[in-house]
Amino acid sequence: MQNKRGISQTFGGVPQGQRVRPATVFDVFDMSRVLIRSITELCVADHQGDPDRIAAWTANKSPEGIRQWLSGTHDLWVAELEGQVCGVGATSPEGAVSVLYVDPSAVGRGVGTALLAQAEQHLREAGHHKATLDSTATARGFYLRHGWAEDRATQDVLGKAKYPLSKLL
Repeated sequence: MQNKRGISQTFGGVPQGQRVRPATVFDVFDMSRVLIRSITELCVADHQGDPDRIAAWTANKSPEGIRQWLSGTHDLWVAELEGQVCGVGATSPEGAVSVLYVDPSAVGRGVGTALLAQAEQHLREAGHHKATLDSTATARGFYLRHGWAEDRATQDVLGKAKYPLSKLL
């Protein structure tokens, strides 16, 4: 199945470099792939390879689940490197970074930083003075390096630890 972005790339050339843009319904398959690969391959410290934990964590990351996200109240973005979706980010109306995942092939290439900057800027523009998020053990160091701080005690959700963090915008 060809999507709008695929057709425009065929006729207009593949964009070079990196960009972050709003997600569309045409991105749901790529977004699902990125989310599931990131969780399965990068978040081993959180799920410890347990198939049941992985299944619970990725249950709503199917294209159908992501279509529901797009029709909800969260704002979603995708990051692209050389025209390929390699990151997914989202914010909630309550001022939280609700999703931020990077494809394993794009780790260390600035994708997570770009998505986080987009989320923080969006929340700032929406009038939030403080942003929150629940980090995985895997991503905790990334957020701390980007100025986020421990907000309250670690909690356990679906058998994995989550680290509530916040940042003044």
